[in-house]
Amino acid sequence: MKKIYVILLSIFAVILVIVLCTGAYLKFYLPNINKAPEITIEKTPERVERGRYLAHHVAVCMDCHSTRDWSLYSGPPAGELGGGGEKFGKEMGFPGNIYSANITPHHLGSWTDGEIFRAITAGVNKEGDALFSVMPYQRYGLMDTEDVHSIIAYIRTLKPLQATQPKRELDFPVNFLINTMPQEPAFTKKPDEKNVVAYGSYLTNMASCVDCHSQRSKGEIVTGTEFGGGMEFGQPGGIVRSPNITPHMETGIGQWTKENFIKRFKQYADSSYQSPRLTIQDLNTPMPWQMYAGMSEADLGAIYSYLKSLKPINNMVNRFEKNK
Repeated sequence: MKKIYVILLSIFAVILVIVLCTGAYLKFYLPNINKAPEITIEKTPERVERGRYLAHHVAVCMDCHSTRDWSLYSGPPAGELGGGGEKFGKEMGFPGNIYSANITPHHLGSWTDGEIFRAITAGVNKEGDALFSVMPYQRYGLMDTEDVHSIIAYIRTLKPLQATQPKRELDFPVNFLINTMPQEPAFTKKPDEKNVVAYGSYLTNMASCVDCHSQRSKGEIVTGTEFGGGMEFGQPGGIVRSPNITPHMETGIGQWTKENFIKRFKQYADSSYQSPRLTIQDLNTPMPWQMYAGMSEADLGAIYSYLKSLKPINNMVNRFEKNK
């Protein structure tokens, strides 16, 4: 018996050492991302304007990095933009409570252009800590570097807002696994706009459409469900699910014309449009319609062309499920 006890104790000790070493590796060695590049981005008028367009209407940085008014349909940003504070919490299905950062010069004034560039495209902040992947840096790491430079040039021009956000609180084991999420970027060149499908693919990636319009399990997109809808968003009044945006004729956008698609967005850009006011028990959409509505018709048309090129997925989504 004594020999068996010694063997079991030895096995337990080995397992404990492996667990501790793995935890230390995840916590203190990762993320293993290259140093921030040494770059200085010239804030030309053209670059700032391109960055404004992308940050507001395609990558929609200003949507997440502001506080949204969820008492209005689609939760448009409330007040001044860029100060952060939008909460992504447990009630929404996240593994903890994450708050968007202040990206105005009040917070980023001490960051170099290279440090901001690395955060956007690789998911590591100034101190080398991993950002939670609700920030779609995996998508931004596939952008054209000039477009990333333009976004940085634009946010450098924002009004400094003295807003400090709560520290994130991540559940175990995500508080360790988060360090495995950052990855080195794999930049691409922006396609010629005449190549409509390729250009639409580029914009769709930047807008992170696949991240919401797919099913997820343990935070990861379920392979084979891309763009087929079904991601769940928990709300006080029930559950909202993203729609199928593949070209399936019955369950997706197969019967939509390009004009239908563009009009669906542009109705929220009409000067007469006012967001309906909702109660806490009403189901709301997380889709930032009023931000995407600012996209040009040509860009929206390119996204439509790309979506129409996808493999149709037969997935009928129950969009709204109210609490009983």
